[in-house]
Amino acid sequence: MFSTLQIIKTLISAFIILLAIEISNKSTLIAAIIIALPLVSIISLTWIWLETKDIEKISDLSTQIFWFVIPGLPMFLLLPILLSKGLGFYVSMVISCGVTVILFYIMQRILS
Repeated sequence: MFSTLQIIKTLISAFIILLAIEISNKSTLIAAIIIALPLVSIISLTWIWLETKDIEKISDLSTQIFWFVIPGLPMFLLLPILLSKGLGFYVSMVISCGVTVILFYIMQRILS
C-alpha cells in the first residue's frame, strides 16, 4: 500500500509542520518566518530530486511555483482585513481562499 519511503516522507513533512505550529505558541514572529519559508516547495523539490535527479523537472516546477506564489500573496492581506471587520475565522478564510482561487485561475490564463 505505502512504501517505507512514502511513510518517511510523510513523517518528516508532518514533523516540520508540527514544529512550526508549536513554535507559533511561543513566538508568532519566529513562526511567521518559518511558515513564510516555502517549506512545501522546498520539501517537494527535495523529494523529487532524491527520487528522480531530474534537473529539468525541478527547474520547470520551480518556475511554475514562482508564478503561482504571486496570486497567493493577497490572501495574507485580505484575511486580517476581513477578520478586523468582524467576520468570523471560517467565513474570512473561505472568502480569502476563494479570492486566491480566482487569482490562481487568472494567473493560469495569463501564463497559458
